[in-house]
Amino acid sequence: MRAAKRRTGFGARLFLAQVLVILAGGVTLLVVALGLAPGMFRRHVENTVGPITSEMAAHLDMAFSQAILLSLAVAIAVATLTALAVGWFVSRRAVRPLRELAEAAGAVASGDYTVRVPRSGYGAELDSLADAFGQMASSIARTEKSRAEVLRDLSHELRTPLSTVRGYHEAIADGILPADRATFERIDTEISRVERLVDDVGRVSSAEERGLDLHVSDVVVRDLLRVAARAEALAFEAKGVHLTLGLDASARLVAVDTDRMQEVLANLLENALRHTPAGGQVELSARSVAQGVVITVKDSGDGIAAEYLPRVFERFFRVDDGRSRGAGGSGIGLAIARALTEAHGGHIRAESAGAGKGASFVVTLPARGPDRKCQ
Repeated sequence: MRAAKRRTGFGARLFLAQVLVILAGGVTLLVVALGLAPGMFRRHVENTVGPITSEMAAHLDMAFSQAILLSLAVAIAVATLTALAVGWFVSRRAVRPLRELAEAAGAVASGDYTVRVPRSGYGAELDSLADAFGQMASSIARTEKSRAEVLRDLSHELRTPLSTVRGYHEAIADGILPADRATFERIDTEISRVERLVDDVGRVSSAEERGLDLHVSDVVVRDLLRVAARAEALAFEAKGVHLTLGLDASARLVAVDTDRMQEVLANLLENALRHTPAGGQVELSARSVAQGVVITVKDSGDGIAAEYLPRVFERFFRVDDGRSRGAGGSGIGLAIARALTEAHGGHIRAESAGAGKGASFVVTLPARGPDRKCQ
C-alpha cells in the first residue's frame, strides 16, 4: 500500500505564493526597463549632444542595457532576499494562530472541552474565529455535562421501579408474597412508571430535535385556557387549591397544535399544583404583547431560589433532590413544556421572587397575525 503523500501546509503555500509574486514582479520590472529605458536614454543623449552615429547609438544601447541589467539584477536579488525573509516571518506569524486552532480542535475531539484559543491580535477575522471556537467548546462542554447528567438521572429513575419489580418477583418466587391479583397490580403499577418515563424521554427528545409532527391550526387563546383548566379542575379541587382564569387576550388567535399546547399547559398546571399547598391559589392567564400572546401560570406555592431558575427546564432536574418520583414528579414535565413551546416558535421562562414566594411560568407564543382576532 502506497504511503499517503504529505500535503503542503498553509504556511508553505503562503510563502510560495509570496515568492511567485516577487519573481513575477522582478521579471516584469526587467522586461519593462529593458524595453523602454535604452530608447529613452538615447533620445536624452541626442537632445544633449546632438545627432549621433548609428554605431555610437548601438554602443550606447548595449552599454546602458548591460548597466541597467546588472543594476536591476543586483537590486532584484537583494530585494528578493529581503522580501523572502519578511515573507517567511509573516507566514510563520500568520500560520501560528491557525496551528493553535487546529491543536485546540484536536483536543476537543479527544474530549478536552476546557481548551481555549486566545485572541492572536493578527486581525479581526482570526480573533472572531478564536471567539467562535471558544463558544463552541463551551457549548459542547455544557451538552456533554447535560448528557452525562441525563444518563445518570435516567439510570436512577429506572432503578427504583425496576428494583421494586425485582423485589416482588423474588418475594413471589420465595413464597413470601402470594401470586394474586393485588400483587400483580402493584407490579403493573411499577412497570407503568417505567413506561411513562420512557414515553416522557421520547417526547422531549422528539420535540428538542424538531421531530414532532405538528398539526397547526388557528386556535382562540380563550379556548386553550378553558380546556386546560377543565382538564385539571378535579385534581385542583381534590387538593384544595383554587384555580382561576384571566382572559385579557381571550379573543386573540394563535397558530398551534392544540393537543401539544394542551400538553404544555397541563405540565405547567400540574407542576404548579404539585408545589402549591392546600388553600393556595394558581392563576392561568393570557395577555397580548407586541410579539404575540403571553400565557402565564402563576402559583402561590413553594417558589424557586434564584440559583435554580436557569435549570428548572432541564431534564430530571428537581429543586428538592430529596423528592421521590411520586411526590416530586419525573422532573421532565417542564423540559417537555419548553421543547414543545420552542417547537411552536415560542419561548418559555420561569420567574420567582425566591423560596416560599410562589413562581410564574411564562409562555410566549407568536400570534396568528397582529390584527387578527376571533369574531
